[in-house]
Amino acid sequence: MSSKTKIVVLRMKEVIYTGIFAVLGILLILLLIFMFVPKNKENNNTPTTVPTMKYIAGVYSAPIVLSNNTLDVEVIVDENHINSIRLVNLSETMTAMYPLMQPSLDSLSEQIYEKQSTDNITYTENSKYTSMLLLNAVDSALDKASIE
Repeated sequence: MSSKTKIVVLRMKEVIYTGIFAVLGILLILLLIFMFVPKNKENNNTPTTVPTMKYIAGVYSAPIVLSNNTLDVEVIVDENHINSIRLVNLSETMTAMYPLMQPSLDSLSEQIYEKQSTDNITYTENSKYTSMLLLNAVDSALDKASIE
């Protein structure tokens, strides 16, 4: 039995490499745990704003019947904003018979764009009924677009 000297340098490198990979593996597991575990603690100092959708984006219309003529109020919305309100199928005879339609809608539209709602909209006494009719049509179109 002859004894041969063995060099353990390669095995020591393997032990060192194995130790390094084990430490890196543990660090990777800890990193994944910290990243994906939900945080149950709420910090009341920072407000969290979650954007919620009010509308289904699209073009919605509501009809208005005046003297056997029909015109539509068209409302264009995206997820959170009212982008456009306009009268569709407004003929010249309707404009002549009801001259306050377009100016009333323009006045209402400005307020609705600013407030992004039909609540607390003001209108003049001269166009009270026209404005109420248009506002009801806009509300009807927004109800169609509403998520709730």
